[in-house]
Amino acid sequence: MLVEASRKRVVARIEAVAAGGGESPLAVHLGQAIGKGDRMDYAIQKAVELGVAAITPLYTEHGDVRLKGEREAKKLAHWRAVAASACEQCGRATLPPVHPPLALADWLAGRDEALRLVLHPGGEGALESGEAPASAALLIGPEGGLAEGEVEAARTARFAALSLGPRILRTETAPVVALALLQHRFGDL
Repeated sequence: MLVEASRKRVVARIEAVAAGGGESPLAVHLGQAIGKGDRMDYAIQKAVELGVAAITPLYTEHGDVRLKGEREAKKLAHWRAVAASACEQCGRATLPPVHPPLALADWLAGRDEALRLVLHPGGEGALESGEAPASAALLIGPEGGLAEGEVEAARTARFAALSLGPRILRTETAPVVALALLQHRFGDL
């Protein structure tokens, strides 16, 4: 409520505080293989817009991008800025963390989400029905896909293979489609 207004001063009184409505009830941690060029920027931007809770860039066998030292730090700062900009654009009040890049095996070892999915052409075509999980981990491979050993490592870590249909999607398109499906099925779309 506006209490006082003059030429040099405005005083307002806050009467109520309401939580923002931009956060999804489904906390998805995206493990995204690092793509070339601006592909990673696109994947991060769209993932944030679709309500992702956290993002970890991943080094994979078929991934061509390898960052070290100062170059990795600069890229990470850039990706965090992309996430912040996407938050502003879509009205999210909570900035999802973009974690430092990890090797795929290290990321898999840290997963404890209730639902774990790896996108893979040989996977099932639909998400199981049932009660909505509180959290999910989503693994997206690089251009050329994950190596067979990486898919097996994900399955060993209790990831279910999920197919998104007959077409092979680009590494930056796959998280958009998968997150939209997850948010529709278990989240708030």
